[in-house]
Amino acid sequence: MSNTLFRTKRVEQSILDTEEPEHALKKSLSALDLTVFGVGVIIGTGIFVLTGKVAKENAGPGVSLAFVAAGVACALAALCYAEFASTVPVAGSAYTFSYASLGELPAWIIGWDLVLEFALGTAVVAVGWSGYVRSLMDNAGWHMPESLSGREGADGFGFDILAAALVLVLTAILVIGVKLSARITTVVVAIKVTVVLVVIIAGAFFIEGKNYSPFIPKAQAVEAGSGIKSPLIQLMFGWAPTNFGVMGIFTAASVVFFAFIGFDVVATAAEETKNPQRDMPRGILGSLIICTTLYVLVSIVVTGMQHYSQLSIDAPLADAFKATGHPWYAGFISFGAAVGLTTVCMILLLGQTRVFFAMSRDGLLPRFFSRVHPRFRTPHRPTILLGVIIAILAGFTSLSELAELVNIGTLFAFIVVAVGVVVLRHTRPDLPRSFRTPWVPWVPILSVLATLWLMLNLPAETWLRFAIWMVIGIVVYFLYGRSHSRLGRHEETTPGEATNPPGGTAG
Repeated sequence: MSNTLFRTKRVEQSILDTEEPEHALKKSLSALDLTVFGVGVIIGTGIFVLTGKVAKENAGPGVSLAFVAAGVACALAALCYAEFASTVPVAGSAYTFSYASLGELPAWIIGWDLVLEFALGTAVVAVGWSGYVRSLMDNAGWHMPESLSGREGADGFGFDILAAALVLVLTAILVIGVKLSARITTVVVAIKVTVVLVVIIAGAFFIEGKNYSPFIPKAQAVEAGSGIKSPLIQLMFGWAPTNFGVMGIFTAASVVFFAFIGFDVVATAAEETKNPQRDMPRGILGSLIICTTLYVLVSIVVTGMQHYSQLSIDAPLADAFKATGHPWYAGFISFGAAVGLTTVCMILLLGQTRVFFAMSRDGLLPRFFSRVHPRFRTPHRPTILLGVIIAILAGFTSLSELAELVNIGTLFAFIVVAVGVVVLRHTRPDLPRSFRTPWVPWVPILSVLATLWLMLNLPAETWLRFAIWMVIGIVVYFLYGRSHSRLGRHEETTPGEATNPPGGTAG
C-alpha cells in the first residue's frame, strides 16, 4: 500500500500530459509577463492593509525588519521554486513538484492545501478591495447599505456584494484568456507601482524622527487566549509569547508573510510560458526582489510619518497622509489600492484554477474539470466553479480570521517544495536543470527551518483549522482520488513503467 501512496509521476510523463489536445493550455507568457504577475499579486494587502496592523500590534517601527525577515524566508523558498518550475514546467506549482519527487499522497495533500490557500487569499483580498472602494464612495457621498457592505444590518444579514462582484468579473476575464489577464495586469501594476512610489517619495518629506522612537518598542506579554501569537513557542522553547521587542518582529513577520504570497503563484503559470526554463526563474526571483525593496521602504516611511500607536488598521497609508494634513494623497492612495487589489485577486484565482486543473488532469479530481475551452484554451470549468464559490465566500469573509490561515497553507507548501528539491536531486540527477538552487542541501534546509519558525509564530487556532482541512483532504483522497488516479490505472496496465518509489531512480 505504501508503494501506491508514494508512487511518483515521472517528469517526462507530466510534460507529455501537457501536450494532449483537450487538456493543453495555450503558451503565451514571457518573462516580463511573469514578473508583472508576481509584482501584481505580491504588492497588495501587505502594503495597503497589513502594514498598520502589525506596526500597531506587534512590531512598532520595526515592522520594516519584519518585512526583511519574511523576505529572506521567501527568498530561500523562491530559489527552490525556481529550480522546480524550470525543471518541471507544468501547471500546478508545488502540487506538480511534489508528485514528481515525493509521491502521490504528499502531492494530493499539498494540492488540497493550495486550493484552500488561494481560495481564502482571493476572498480576503476581495474584502480588502471592497473596503477601499466603499471608502472612495463615501468620500463622493455615495453610501452602501450596511447589509450589503459585509456588516450585519438591522435584519441580521450581512453580505459584501462588492467583493463578490469583483470575483465574478475576474472569473469571466480568466475564462476569456490568460494573455488578456496579463495585459490588464500590466496596466494595473503600472498604476499600483506608481502609487507606491508616490507614497515613498512624497511621504519622505513628512517623516518626523521622533516617530521612530522607540524603533523596537519594549516587549509586552500577550494575554492568555488572545490568539495573537501561538502558544507553541512557549510550549517548545519555554518563553512566554510577547508583542513588540525582538520576538514581536518575528510575530509580525509571520503575519506580513501574507503580503509575499505571489511568487509561488507565478510557478502555477509555468505551463503557459513560452520559455519556462529561462523565464520562470527570472519571473519568480525578479518579482520577489522588487516587492521586498518596496515593502521595506514603504513601512519605513509610513511609521516615520505617524507614530505606530496611531496608525489605522483598515487603511494605514491613506490615513497617515490624512494625519499630516494632505487628504489629496489619501484619496490617490485609496484609488491606487482599490485598482491594485484587483490584480491580486485575479492572479490568486488564476493560481487556484491551475492547481485544480492539474489535479483533475491526473484523475485525483474529476476529469470533467481538465478539459480546456475549445476557443480560449483556458480551464473554464474549474474557473467558473471556483469563481462562484469564492464569490460567495468573499461575501461572508472576515479579514482578520482568514489571513493567518492563508499564511500557514503557503508556508506548508514552501516546506514541501524545499524537501522536494533535495529528493529530486537524489532520485533524478539526470534531469536537465536550466536553473539550479545553490548550495543544496543547505539552502533547502535553511528554507525549511525559516518556514517552520514562521509557522510556529501563528496562533494555535490557525493550526487547528489547518489540521481539520488536511484531515478532510485525506478522507477525500482515499474515497475518490486514490482509486481514480490516472497513474494508478496506468500501473495496472503497464506495471512498474510509469513510476518509481521514493529513493529510487526513475529511468
